Amino acid sequence: MSASVKQGPKGWSNTAIAIACLAFFSGMIGLAYASVPLYQLFCQVTGYGGTTQRTQQASAQVLDETINVRFDANTNGIGWEFKPKQRQVQVKIGETVQIAYEARNFGSAPSTGTATFNVTPQAAGAYFNKIECFCFTETTLGPGESLDMPVVFFIDPEIVDAPELKNIKTITLSYTFFPVDDPQPVAQSGAGADRTTTIR
Repeated sequence: MSASVKQGPKGWSNTAIAIACLAFFSGMIGLAYASVPLYQLFCQVTGYGGTTQRTQQASAQVLDETINVRFDANTNGIGWEFKPKQRQVQVKIGETVQIAYEARNFGSAPSTGTATFNVTPQAAGAYFNKIECFCFTETTLGPGESLDMPVVFFIDPEIVDAPELKNIKTITLSYTFFPVDDPQPVAQSGAGADRTTTIR
């Protein structure tokens, strides 16, 4: 007489339930790992949370309307001085503009950092387009080394058609530099490949 197989809810065997649970937990772990890059992609596409856009082409249209862009700089856990070289510029909407930030390593050893960024008001992130930015790669500074870091950007002319930004006069671009514990080799990250460095 053959042994009977124990049945779970609705006639499921214990083995089938175990396999289903394992598949569920494996899927949850996969989603956890995928959630960060998916969230970043969502923010980049939509501008959610003040995330700016990245593009390789300048705007095909420049309007007569102008807007003020302010620049903010912060550090978190890294021994650098970090500041914008200009606190504010007035630009035409659609005009390609280059500004620069400056960083200096006050430490006694080389240090590598990476910058996070956002704009306020957050709804403006979908219309703030960067062509070039130091935030695209990691930055390494030697002891006492300083570096001018350009940002090339434009404000998408479609911003004038956004009802929630109808009365906006100023956009603030903010960066925060964090230390990188395990920096990528220069050959992989491209960091420092085309930068101009001055020792002060």
